Amino acid sequence: MDRIFITGLSIETIIGIYDWERTTRQRVIIDLEMSADIAKAAKAEDVESTLNYKTLSDTLTNFIENSEFQLIETMASRICEIVTEDFGVAWVKLTLHKPDALAGNTDVGVIIERGTRPGE
Repeated sequence: MDRIFITGLSIETIIGIYDWERTTRQRVIIDLEMSADIAKAAKAEDVESTLNYKTLSDTLTNFIENSEFQLIETMASRICEIVTEDFGVAWVKLTLHKPDALAGNTDVGVIIERGTRPGE
């Protein structure tokens, strides 16, 4: 199975459990890898025949910008639900980064997979 990916999508949102996090927007970064059958799109050169990563990116950006989750685990789960349910993706791997969460390190986050991995 083919895969389509988006890496480094940076979005400002309300995320966290501490009082200051409930009022201060923070940056999250998402990396997505998704199963897709691109053969029909490649043959026809028709964006309607593939997973439109621009539409997906816009949808996720709007969703995340307007969300106010406490946990990145919840946000990650909801992102995967949107990708699988709204875009018909059978398998998605998401890395959700919250790079400014802790002093003294460069990144924290979660990695989750949903659906059936290609080839299984």
